[in-house]
Amino acid sequence: MTDAPAPNDRPALPDRLCVDPRSPHHVAAVFDHDIGIRFNGKERFDVEEYCISGGWIKVPAGKTVDRKGRPLLITLKGAVEAFYR
Repeated sequence: MTDAPAPNDRPALPDRLCVDPRSPHHVAAVFDHDIGIRFNGKERFDVEEYCISGGWIKVPAGKTVDRKGRPLLITLKGAVEAFYR
């Protein structure tokens, strides 16, 4: 037997989600589970924020950081799909 929760125990994935806890789009209950993001048919592992209805993701721009030490993000547009693994 596995300890993985049943699919019914997982919260619904929101239309917009951010990894940063300071963001108003951060939902901590979703991050208790392993989620994946598929962008233009290819799975991405570096997504910081996504919006399904807007069709965009935000990813770090290399190793560049702002003056507070947070990575600079660039926005990529395309087909976005979020799913539980």
